[in-house]
Amino acid sequence: MSTVTAVSDQEAATPKEVPRRRARLQPLAIGVLLVVAAWCALCLGTPYVPVHRLFGGDEITQVVVTELRIPRLALALVAGACLGASGLVLQEALRNPLAVPEMLGVSSGAALGVAAPLILAVSIPAAVQPLLALAGAALGGGLTLLAAGLGRSPSAVLLTGAAVAAALQAALLVLMVMADQLDLQLIYRYLLGSLSARTWEDVTGLWPWLVVALPALVLCAPVLAVLRLGDDDAEALGVRVRRARFAALAVAVVLIAPVTAVCGPVAWVGFLAPHLARRLNPRAHAVGWLPWSAAWGAVVVAVADVPARLALAPVETPAGAWTALLGVPAGVALMRRVR
Repeated sequence: MSTVTAVSDQEAATPKEVPRRRARLQPLAIGVLLVVAAWCALCLGTPYVPVHRLFGGDEITQVVVTELRIPRLALALVAGACLGASGLVLQEALRNPLAVPEMLGVSSGAALGVAAPLILAVSIPAAVQPLLALAGAALGGGLTLLAAGLGRSPSAVLLTGAAVAAALQAALLVLMVMADQLDLQLIYRYLLGSLSARTWEDVTGLWPWLVVALPALVLCAPVLAVLRLGDDDAEALGVRVRRARFAALAVAVVLIAPVTAVCGPVAWVGFLAPHLARRLNPRAHAVGWLPWSAAWGAVVVAVADVPARLALAPVETPAGAWTALLGVPAGVALMRRVR
């Protein structure tokens, strides 16, 4: 009898150990994927650079590595981290796993703000592009919240955001009719999200925005954990729900807009990264998920940029197309496993 009791206790304890094992495996999986992605990004390509020659080869090799491949890898990691963190912020603020920048008009607005001057042949300094993306993202997100009744219902915000995103994309398509044929290829590449021909200037241009966004994320994460309880419970605990949602949207805009200005709207990262963070550590909350969501976002973009650069070499494909190809089946599989 005691043996049966011991066996039943062991079986009952087994499901509790599964989340702990996943949480312990998460940093290992992220580390391995980042090492593999970094090796592919720095070594593979034309020319092929062995590991031992990454920082000790001839002059041409050093230029390729330090001026082309390392900045591109750094940009992929920073951009992915920003998109992963913004996706978690939006999903937790709206209590909806489908709340991603692409569904709320934020990415479409940022893309419209950057692409419109290109289509209309208006000369804009590179330093002003993040501001245009910020204005466009704020316009898209603000229209979504206003049309949804200032964020009273998370479901209404999501459905309204999809309509606003469609309207902004339609406006962008109308403007593209006016573009020259030679500019259309560059615009299409930008709208799919590309890391091609990016330099250290593009990477350093993101740091001022990160200085603003990182403290805001630290302050926002505990509020997101309270919003997850529901509007009534959050208000009972002293959180002003609508103001909190506006603040969460503002943080997401600051994270998304500069990345969109540099790389274009890289899709599905803000959806996939938070789901991976929750799946591998289901017992945590927003404070615990936020760094892992940013890490998974960096992994997704870095991994997707490898086939974007090498699959059809010497022709490069947009990284956003590969994040969609990787994200759609993985996202569907993750959603089906959620109870």
